[in-house]
Amino acid sequence: MIDQNELIDMDFASGIAAFEAKNFSLAMRHLMSFAEKGNADAQHRVAIMYQNGLGVVASEQQAEKWMRLSAESGNAVAQHGLGFMYLEGECLEQNAEEAIKWFSKAADQGLIGSMTTLAMMYEEGRGVEKNPEEAQRLYKLAGF
Repeated sequence: MIDQNELIDMDFASGIAAFEAKNFSLAMRHLMSFAEKGNADAQHRVAIMYQNGLGVVASEQQAEKWMRLSAESGNAVAQHGLGFMYLEGECLEQNAEEAIKWFSKAADQGLIGSMTTLAMMYEEGRGVEKNPEEAQRLYKLAGF
């Protein structure tokens, strides 16, 4: 007999599988309840679906809400995503300083994409004072 935890795990796995298979409406049906219960991975995937109108009507407000919840829970990929929302002014008002904050959180967790984006921002002086030394440190840290 299958216990309740195994069913929950199977529902989550089914949601992830549907997302990866690009069956977004099925993924949303499986993942939304996990997102609502605070699962950071589910929140991040729900944000992506809302941001891009995958399986649901696109909603910048919902995309920002779920991306922020996931980022605040410590999901490095969501922190990177929220950083890009701020950097590009997508789903919320452009704010390079906030972008730096979120990219830094993700970089601190070892996310190479955030390290390189931060390096570029320090190199260009975007949202921070231009700092070629910090840019080089971050590029080196990222393996470049």
